[in-house]
Amino acid sequence: MKNNLDINTIVSTAALLVHIGKTDEEYTIKERNIVRNFIKTLTKKEDVENLLQDAENLEKNSNQLLDFTKKIKEQSIEFKTIIIEQLWQIVISDENIDQYETNLIRRVCGLIYFPDKLSGEIKLRLLNKNS
Repeated sequence: MKNNLDINTIVSTAALLVHIGKTDEEYTIKERNIVRNFIKTLTKKEDVENLLQDAENLEKNSNQLLDFTKKIKEQSIEFKTIIIEQLWQIVISDENIDQYETNLIRRVCGLIYFPDKLSGEIKLRLLNKNS
């Protein structure tokens, strides 16, 4: 993925991924690695762990989705698609999709102006790929 994003956008986007990982109250190593790999695609290798820590701290100290989504909303549909795909990967990673996680992704789609139908297609594609 080509990186033309500032550090604040990377951290707030990663914080959103962390947030979805914590929605079911179990932030697993697998979910953390998905967030880590996402950050790795956007920045230098040596910055990954610091940015992951920053994202986890931001998520811990924030109380609303708007903190995470306002920077994403300004990005291209291609970037938003990648974010929604990452969110679904985290949700699917524990093989237990619950209604709170699904509802959260639907809310994120609304906040970043991403088509719900396209989100559903991404979910189905990932489910089919993982089965």
